[in-house]
Amino acid sequence: MNRIDRISAILIQLQSRRVVKASDIAERFNISLRTVYRDIRTLEEAGIPLMGEAGVGYSIMDGYRLPPIMFTREEATAFLTAEKFVEKLTDTTTMAHHKSAMYKVRAILKTAEKDALENLDGSIEVLKSHRQKLAGNTDHIQTILDSIVHKKLLRVDYFAGHSQEFTQRDVESVGIFYLDSFWHLIAYCRLRNDYRDFRVDRIRKLSLTDTSYNGSKHPTLKAYIAQTAQEKQLELVVIRVDKDICNYLDHQKYYSGFISEKTIGNKVEMTFLTMTIEGFARWYMMFGDKAEIISPDQLKERVSVIANAISQKNLLLSNSY
Repeated sequence: MNRIDRISAILIQLQSRRVVKASDIAERFNISLRTVYRDIRTLEEAGIPLMGEAGVGYSIMDGYRLPPIMFTREEATAFLTAEKFVEKLTDTTTMAHHKSAMYKVRAILKTAEKDALENLDGSIEVLKSHRQKLAGNTDHIQTILDSIVHKKLLRVDYFAGHSQEFTQRDVESVGIFYLDSFWHLIAYCRLRNDYRDFRVDRIRKLSLTDTSYNGSKHPTLKAYIAQTAQEKQLELVVIRVDKDICNYLDHQKYYSGFISEKTIGNKVEMTFLTMTIEGFARWYMMFGDKAEIISPDQLKERVSVIANAISQKNLLLSNSY
C-alpha cells in the first residue's frame, strides 16, 4: 500500500471509532509508531480536525465527516460474502439490518462494480446444516447485542441441556460468540450469582428490560474466554497464517477450537482454544509451511518433534531402497 492510500485508510479508521490508539494503526498497517505520528501530522496539515492525548489515542472533532466513500470491487465483494454468512448464521433482525446496509453500499458503487456483484451473487453460498437451525429464536441475537450496547438486563427463559429443565433468569450480558455451529451468550446470571454460558438455540424466550447494569464490573469477552480456558485446562493457541491459504482453513478451523482472527500485514492471526496440543500440532502440520506459531512454546516444541520424526522416517525409507 502506498502512503497516500494508507493515509486515506487511516482517516477512515479514525472515523470508525471514538478513539483510535496509535499502536492499533501501527499494527493494522505493519508500520512503526514514528510513521504513524508522521501520517497523523500530514492529516492535521491537510486540515483534518484531530485531537490527540498521550496514552489515550486520536479522535476526530464531532461533526466532521468524510464525503461519500467509494468502495473498491474487492471491498464490495467482501461485503457480499459476509452477507451470505449473515443470511444463514444470524437472526432475522440482524439479517434485515445488514440487507439494508448492503443496499446503501450497492447504491454508491460504480456501474462496473454493481454488475460484478450481480454476477457473483449466484456464485457464493453458505450451506446451513441441521445443527445450525435457529428456528424459534428469530430475534435473539439482535436483542442480545442491544443488551450489550445499552447495558440493559435480559430476561431469559432457558432450557438447560445438562439438567433438562426450564428456568427463567435475569442476566447481565458480557458478550456473544459463534463456536461449533452454535451461538453462545456469556452473561452474569443473577439467579446463580455467577457467569454462565447460554447456548442461544436453547433460549425459548428473551426480552430486554428497562433495568440497567454496570458493565464495567464484568470482564471482557476475551478475558472471560481466556480465564475459562485456564479453568478447564484448555490451551490458548495463537498462530499467524499466510492470507493465501486462509480460505482452505475456513471449515476446518472450527473443529480445532477457533475463537477469533485479525489481519496483520499479509498474514492473519488466529486464536484457538484447544483441548489437546497433540491434536492441534498434527492439524497444524497440514499447513505449517505457510504459518508460524506465536504461542505456546509447547506447541512449537511438539511440531518440531513431529517434523523431525517425519524427516528421520523418510530418510530411513530412502536409504532402505
